[in-house]
Order: sequence, then C-alpha cells, then structure tokens
Amino acid sequence: MAAQGSNTGNKVLARDGRRRTVRIGGASGYWGDSQDAPRQLVTRGDIDYLVFDYLAEVTMSVLVRAFQKDPQAGYARDFVELVMKPLLPEIKARGIRVIANAGGVNVPACARALAAVAAEAGVALRIGTVEGDDLLPREAELRERGVREMFSGAPLPARLASANAYLGARPIAAALDAGADVVITGRCVDSAVTLGPLVHEFGWGPGDLDRLAAGTIAGHIIECGAQATGGNFTDWREVAAGWADMGYPIAECDADGGVVITKPEGTGGRVSRFTVGEQLLYEIGDPARYVVPDVVCDVSDLALDEIAPDRVRVSGVRGHAPTDSYKVSATWADGFRATALTVLTGFDVVEKANAFSGAVLERTRRLFAERGWGDYRRTATHLIGAETLWGANARAQATATREITLRMDVHHDNYRALDLFSKEYTGVALAMTTGRCAGGAAGRPKVTPVVAQFAFLVPKAEVLVRVRVDGAAVPLAEPVRIAGGDGTARGPLAEAAGCVTGAPGEDSSADGLRKVPLVLLAVARSGDKGDDANIGVIARRPDYLPWIQAQLTPERVRRWFAHTVRGDVHRYALPALGAFNFVLKNALDGGGTSSLHLDSQAKTYAQQLLAIELEVPAAIADQAEARA
Repeated sequence: MAAQGSNTGNKVLARDGRRRTVRIGGASGYWGDSQDAPRQLVTRGDIDYLVFDYLAEVTMSVLVRAFQKDPQAGYARDFVELVMKPLLPEIKARGIRVIANAGGVNVPACARALAAVAAEAGVALRIGTVEGDDLLPREAELRERGVREMFSGAPLPARLASANAYLGARPIAAALDAGADVVITGRCVDSAVTLGPLVHEFGWGPGDLDRLAAGTIAGHIIECGAQATGGNFTDWREVAAGWADMGYPIAECDADGGVVITKPEGTGGRVSRFTVGEQLLYEIGDPARYVVPDVVCDVSDLALDEIAPDRVRVSGVRGHAPTDSYKVSATWADGFRATALTVLTGFDVVEKANAFSGAVLERTRRLFAERGWGDYRRTATHLIGAETLWGANARAQATATREITLRMDVHHDNYRALDLFSKEYTGVALAMTTGRCAGGAAGRPKVTPVVAQFAFLVPKAEVLVRVRVDGAAVPLAEPVRIAGGDGTARGPLAEAAGCVTGAPGEDSSADGLRKVPLVLLAVARSGDKGDDANIGVIARRPDYLPWIQAQLTPERVRRWFAHTVRGDVHRYALPALGAFNFVLKNALDGGGTSSLHLDSQAKTYAQQLLAIELEVPAAIADQAEARA
C-alpha cells in the first residue's frame, strides 16, 4: 500500500490523521493462555493494539462462582497481575493500546485493580470500561415476559446464576475515541475486541457492512491466539519444531477492509492458507450467516492467498445488516457432579473396568434408594486408552490394551448423594478390582455444582450499554437501523455449484478406486457452539474436492458420530476456500459446562473425522500417500 501523508516510525498516517494500516496482536484465546504471548507481541510484534479474549462460556461460569464468594473477584486476575503489571512500562513506551474482555462479571473491580497496578508502576493510564451486558438484575422482568431458550424452546429456569448479553464493537470504539489507553469489557463477542479498534481508527459507520464484516473475520481469526499460526494444526509435524517459541497472530488491517494475517518475525509456527483456514472455519456455523452484533458476515465466497512467507491475505468477505437483538448467555444451577479417575492395568483391563464401574453404580444406587435420594440424573463411563471417544469406530485392538484410565462422571440433584458417591468410590479400594492406582489428584473425587447454559435473544433497544473513561461517562450515539436486519433464521446454505472442479467421472469405477483416510485429502478443525459441534474440512488440493463432496455427506458424518450426535448434521460449502463446514446438532450432551462427555467441546471431532476412509482413484491415492 502506498503511503500518503505523514509517517511516524512505521505508523503510516493518511492526510486526515488516521492510520492507513493497523496491526492488532491476538494475545489470548482463553483465560489461562500463555503468559509469553503478550510479551512476544509487545516486544517483537510491532503492533498498534494488543487484544485479549478471555471469556469462553465455561469461563463465565467460573467467574460467576468466584464473584459469589468474593464481591471483589469475578474478573480475569491474570490480565492484571501476570500481563499488564510486568508489561505496562513497555506498552506505554511503545504507544500500544489494549482491549480485553477481562472484566468478566465484575468490570469495575478489574478496572480498579489495573489502576492500582499502574499507579504503583508510575504509569499514567487512561482506563475505559464497557458495562451493560449484565442482565441478571432484570431476571423477574425476563421471566414475566416468558423468555424461551433460543434453540430448545425451554422456559427460563427457576433461578439464574448469571445472564450476560454479547455486546459489540461500538462501545469499545467509543472508549478509544474518548482517549482510553486500555478498554476493559465484560461479555462481548470474541471478535469485538479487534473490530472496536478498527471502527475507531478508520471511522467505519453502521453502513460500512463489508468493512465491518472483514474486521469481524480478522478478529475471529486471531481471537484464539496461536490456533491461527499453527497451533492445534492437522499437520502438526510441520510446526512442532517451533512450539517452544510459538508465534502469535497479528491482523494487519486497512481502511478499505483489507486483511493480512501474519505473526512476529522469527517466531515458531506457520501462517499459511491451511493454518488460517482451519481457524476461519472454527465454530463459525453457517458461513453465509455468521451473526455478531455489528454485522452479519458472509464468508461463503472468502478466499485465502499466501502472498509471502507467513503472510495470508483474506478477501471476499461480505457484510449484511445486523439483527435487532443481542444473544444472551445465561447460566443456572442444575444440580451437582463428580468426576472420579482410576488407572487400571493388567489382564482383561477393559472388562475389569466395566465390571468395576458397574458395581460402583449399583452399590451407590442401592445406598441412594435406602436414603430416599432418587437415582442419578446422568452417568458416563470413559475408558481412556481404549479409544473411548470413538464409539463404534474404535479399532478392535484397542480393547487389548493392558492399561487404561477409568473416568466416571455422575450427575445428581442432591449434593449429599454425590458426597456419598465420592466416599464409596474411594472406600471400595480393597473390595473390588486389583491392579489399580490413583489417576488424578490425591483424595476423594470432588463434588461441584453443575452450571448449565440457557441462551436467548433480547432486543438491542432494551439493553443500556454504559461506557466510561477514568470514571467519566462517555455518550454513545443512538443505534442506526439498517434495513434488512430482521434476524430471520436460515436453513443450511445450499452448496454452490462452483464448489467442485468436477464430479467423479469415468475413472470412478470400483476397480480403479482405493481407500485412503480423509487426513490424506484434507485438513480439519473442530469446536463447539453450545450443544452443537462444528467441523471445518479443507481439501488439500482442488482435484480432491469432488471426491470429498461426493462421499463426505451429512448422512455419513452423522453415522460416523452416531455415539454422540442426537440431532441433524448440516453441510455448508465455501467454494473459494475449497472447504465444507459441518454442524452436528445436539452432539455434546448439553455443552461445555454441563456435559458428561469426555470431550465436552468437540475439540477431538476433527481428528476422528479425518480417520474416515474415502475411495479415490489410484493416481490420487498415490499422490496423497506420497505427500504423507
């Protein structure tokens, strides 16, 4: 891009004083991400903004419980103590501005803690806050209105523990407009911490839909940290040598909506069409309708181009008018759970583990009945080491293992019942199986509350968003309605005709075909959205795509995951990317906070799907196997 106007260091400015290109570093994909990521981006990334996404749905339930115990808690303490405290002088000296949803359920406490750290370091820091996402005080009103869960249609639970609306980017931009050096938010969509700075820097208005969508997708790509730079990558051997100094993602964005994904020079990992593509498809659902508060994104025609080593250009993103509602994620107490772990070894270990777990359940059920406590709500037994995640797809030889970890998960309405389970599970050590030892922390299994999720929609006009900088209120412009944003639900996107280079033809007779695992033909990434699983699959070469399309049907994927999927499977096409996105409905036993599945967030589903075998011509099989 040709520079116009002034140039301060590497910060190229337009004639109106706005930067023409903004570099945003994605330093956190969840609460607990590496402490080295922000330091790397600050000292080696040459960035303008440092952004953090802390608030996974599971994290919110943890913060709610912390706040209930301590009114000064409920935020991501790591952000203040482990990130900002050691880096504040460097951040200030380099003129980097910081945006983080670290406020959790207690934004003011997070802001106070950061202000104290800045004062102690002698660093002048203007702190902006965004509040208004907390709708728990309006619980009675929501109940009276008859709010229903947006997917299941269930009524509001008897008592909520939390209710937080996913806010958008404009309040963040307003805080930056008012001079904030750091902006702390509560619940917002993950990509808003990236889109907010772009709205501020480039002055994008509500009608700049394509640009807003491009900025949102830039945020979506970097919101999970190193997942965009080779972390959790299908071809892990290509990046394993750099794991010790893994590079974290940088989105280079311009005023026209151009986006390039890169990473700090000399760091590990890789930025390629496949590493970025896997993250792009991660948890995105319908690619023609990725809904966030500021815009509805359409990435069905998105393209990724490797324009230089570790530089991938993102293009083809389209934006449509936003809906008139915010999604609200609420939580509620749904009984109690306990998880018990035991390592078993020796002969017939799978049979032994099943006999042991069955006896424990039979014994405790009898004791429950004697006390009038009723049965378990749910139970789950996992034999880790015997391909327990694979269901009927497990290999026969997996049961011949001589060592496994038995994991038992149980759910009950009565705390005392699970306390008894915990004591009995430990107490039968001398009464049941031999060849066992502790599989986790010492002591009895811990009984914890089940914090279940409840999602619903609320009109944006009814949510009062408050922005402050150094405690002073910042006025927000009235929302501008864009015609067409009605929030109407859609069915699966029809597959575009251009998705394939040609259907399997004359060489597709059975005699000319060989079976190969999907991993030789494609890369994939999976994740969760509530109770649904999402698997993105990208063909390694265009000529592989027709064979994937013909055989990797929604019906076959549903059969492959019959041990977990309870709903339909939808397949969406992304022609320019040579990819498909699969959404597996009702596949996670209720989702992250309440699921008893071993993999409650579908993180392993892509690896399982990549083992499915497809039939391809011998020439393609030879080519794919040679690459492996």
